[in-house]
Amino acid sequence: MLLTAAFLGFAAAAPADTARPRRLALIPLPLVYYTPETRLAYGAAVTATLRFARDAGDSLARPSQLTVGAAYTQNRQLLLYLPFQLFYDHNRYYAYGEAGYYRYTYYFFGAGPQSAPRELYGVHFPRVRLNAFRRVWPRLGRGRLYAGLRYQYEDYRLTATEAGGLLARGAVAGSRGSRLTGGGLGIFYDARNRVIYPRRGLVADITLMPRQRAVGAGPGGATTRFSRYAADVASYHSLGRRAVLALNYVASFTSGTAPFNALSLLGGTRRLRGYYEGRYRDQHTALLQAELRLDVYRRLGAVAFGGVGALGDDARLLRLNQPKTAYGAGLRFTLNRREHLNLRVDYGLGRHSSGLYLTVGEAF
Repeated sequence: MLLTAAFLGFAAAAPADTARPRRLALIPLPLVYYTPETRLAYGAAVTATLRFARDAGDSLARPSQLTVGAAYTQNRQLLLYLPFQLFYDHNRYYAYGEAGYYRYTYYFFGAGPQSAPRELYGVHFPRVRLNAFRRVWPRLGRGRLYAGLRYQYEDYRLTATEAGGLLARGAVAGSRGSRLTGGGLGIFYDARNRVIYPRRGLVADITLMPRQRAVGAGPGGATTRFSRYAADVASYHSLGRRAVLALNYVASFTSGTAPFNALSLLGGTRRLRGYYEGRYRDQHTALLQAELRLDVYRRLGAVAFGGVGALGDDARLLRLNQPKTAYGAGLRFTLNRREHLNLRVDYGLGRHSSGLYLTVGEAF
């Protein structure tokens, strides 16, 4: 999610002494960003960066980070958030996730092949996502392979809907709210030469979440069940000292009756910039996007990006004859030269749609 990248990104912007790392460092951080979903957002956070005693003296052991933060947006949205990523025993164990509470408003554009006039709705929800992995193959090619467990909990409570809309009429699964619970398996492979701004390599994150429960999502508040299988892969290709081509391949397949907030979607700060987050949602999505990243002058950089996606359902796996496309350009300002952490300003264009994004870290 956006805040994860923003919080951890600002944390990475803080100076670090990798030769003699401290066991624990607390860093207060400002938080400012802009997206079409929030408009201007501002807040503050405190990040703890630490290394476990078992990893003392290991320069290759990655530091762990935990952040506590809060943000308020121009759209009167409140976000209380705790993202974390933990590395233990010389990177043998890796855990990451989030716990948070959100008071939010979104636009809903319908679900499936038929779009609908946008309708604004309000929602409050706590959310917990946990991912715990163990390295199962120390070296696979140039990378490391991890496998482990995933868990999610989300109590999605709608507080306001537009009269006469699909949600107000209860015409969509989950339109009265839902409580999601369930676990699954995960596989994570990382062969990037660096984490924040890779110039070469590949990273793959695979999710297998069978038989998730959505309490209250069905007619009359009935419980529904659904499964999700997803893959998010990115590859990075150096085109010389000052240019990188980044490619992102995403697929998400959902079976059963998922509430609308758990469907596969396109749009947002990471997937098909230029469309509102969730502008398109259905049981299945597939996406290919590319970004050319250029170092222009000292801390200043520029990018050009584009993507194409497709959606599908039980009747048709993917509607390839109805592609969703977007493109755009942006500027980068390097906040931390050691890690090449960038302030990101992007402007994306879609079909009858556009969006401005100001945040920290790359889209993928």
